[in-house]
Amino acid sequence: MRKKQFKTESKRILDLMINSIYTNKEIFLRELISNASDAMDKLYFVASAEGGKGFDRSDFEIRIEVDQENRSLSIIDNGIGMSQSELESNLGTIARSGTLDFRNDNKAELERERTITSDYPEDEAVDVDADNQQEIDIIGQFGVGFYSSFMVSKTITVISRAYGSETTCMWYSEGADGYTVTELENDQRNEHGTTVTLILRDDIGEEDYSTYLDEYTLKRIVKKYSDYIRYPIRMSVTRTRPIENEDADSDTPPEYESYTEIETLNSMVPLWRRNKNELSEEDYQQFYQDKFHDYEPSLTYTHFNAEGLVSFSGIMYIPGRAPYGYYSKEYEKGLQLYSNGVLIMDRCADLLPDCFSFVKGLVDSPDLSLNISREILQQSSQLQLIAKNLDRRIKNELMNLQENDREKYEEFFKNFGLQIKFGIYNSFGADSEKLQDLLLYHSLKEDKMVTLAEYQESMPEDQKEIYYAAGGSISRIRQLPQAELILDNGYDILALTEDIDEFAMKMIRQYKEKEIKSVSDSDLDLETDIEKEVSKEQAKLHEDLFTALKDALDDKVKEVRLSTRLKSHPVWITSDGPLSLEMEKVLSAMPMDGQPKAERVLEINGNHPVFQVLVNLAEADQDKLSMYAQLLYNQALLIEGLPIEDPVSFANDICELMI
Repeated sequence: MRKKQFKTESKRILDLMINSIYTNKEIFLRELISNASDAMDKLYFVASAEGGKGFDRSDFEIRIEVDQENRSLSIIDNGIGMSQSELESNLGTIARSGTLDFRNDNKAELERERTITSDYPEDEAVDVDADNQQEIDIIGQFGVGFYSSFMVSKTITVISRAYGSETTCMWYSEGADGYTVTELENDQRNEHGTTVTLILRDDIGEEDYSTYLDEYTLKRIVKKYSDYIRYPIRMSVTRTRPIENEDADSDTPPEYESYTEIETLNSMVPLWRRNKNELSEEDYQQFYQDKFHDYEPSLTYTHFNAEGLVSFSGIMYIPGRAPYGYYSKEYEKGLQLYSNGVLIMDRCADLLPDCFSFVKGLVDSPDLSLNISREILQQSSQLQLIAKNLDRRIKNELMNLQENDREKYEEFFKNFGLQIKFGIYNSFGADSEKLQDLLLYHSLKEDKMVTLAEYQESMPEDQKEIYYAAGGSISRIRQLPQAELILDNGYDILALTEDIDEFAMKMIRQYKEKEIKSVSDSDLDLETDIEKEVSKEQAKLHEDLFTALKDALDDKVKEVRLSTRLKSHPVWITSDGPLSLEMEKVLSAMPMDGQPKAERVLEINGNHPVFQVLVNLAEADQDKLSMYAQLLYNQALLIEGLPIEDPVSFANDICELMI
């Protein structure tokens, strides 16, 4: 019996495959189970196509057998099996996939009925009915998964009998040095199928290979990666039970005996592959709470099954609350990613944009290979197409929730609105069109949460722009001097109360051709032509007064000017340039060098009695005018919620006026 060399030659290639493609040793069991599942899929398909013996899926099973004493682990299936030439061809060539060849050879039979037409973009997947899918799902593609077993084993033995053959053959290898293939003369196996037996490596240091002989470890791995394999995965498990003893009295402790029973380790039928009409709200919510360990039901979910250039199915959930640590750096986003019901990745971050990182769920695609590294997966064009499609689905689901269950949507926005806003800001406005319709802000006029679309629909015909005001609370925003004129004109104001709000609004800039402006902006253009002319003349008439006030405040303000927007309030402070005072407050709270400062402008109401006092002082008492300038500036700071720079001087100025 001559040892043969692998056709791709060399230990280096085998080592590269094991160490580069697979970073988690327990993956080997997933790969062997997937191969067994493929073998049964092939037999089911071939037997049906040839018109011979028909197989029911209940005829198939995968068995796991453990021999602790000999450190062996076996995976057994009653699938199509392999002949001697197939063993040599499929297992003797690294990266050769018998499954892929089978798929290509039977392309006509396995080809799905694509529903893509010229009406759809080529990257858009079309929803289909799961019950109408007739294709045979086959998991393996690249033929490298089998070799992951060498990560944990010293030797691998494969004993197989092909369907319709009376000959059993054995493939044996100790690794990259080569393999042997022989025919077994005295085979005890009387049926088709394959047995893969691993002799595990010895434990060395922290490498505990014995764990793969442990019943609970094997059950955990199967549940994690192969829970949705369509065939039962069974294993003999050890149980204990009390020995019945009728003569024993109540004080005698019971004796126990061990026994074994066959346990099915996987649930087999994934919820997302079942027809929607068969599932209830309770089914979806129970699956969510069990799968994603949430003690509360989700707000909503979407169950999809789509075909296109890439086919995929799955379920996505919008949680009812923000998970613990969601707004921390440690939180990991991502959907579970499956290939034909076999877990590829527990959290595939590339399936979700950051703005939708709150979504929980899973995606299953037959077009993704199990035998793929995380780095290659990130560059996968199929994955990018799936992610693009999911992005649209999440947006549509949120819009449906907004339109059909406003109470639930407002609950969602309370939990995750911050992430939507950050998505607009963090993309520098690139995602504005996608996300702006999801925003909710409190309307000062209607005293409720409204969308930008609802705000625009309720705008008076003469209103040219969308107005917002930023502040720490709704009540405080209502009291802002600059809000008074806009509200009195019958216009609404959106109250922005979170730190991110104004930054996001600056990125949006306009909504459906309507400019979005802060009530503090200097170019609101709310005055009539006559009012503008009167204001211009008044400002020119008292030009020396404003210069004196500016000199008194030195470099605290860029300018002192006559206000055209104040009604009952004497003074307020605003800013020139892109950085507002609210934005300055947010940035100043951050640990950073060189705190940014807004260019401050003090505006004075020319129709308020205090203005005439200032006019009189400009002619009679320049020192008192200077003190009044400081008082008005500090008053404006207080109204704006900004700290007074010199509170002692402010208190002394008030006392002097009282004497």
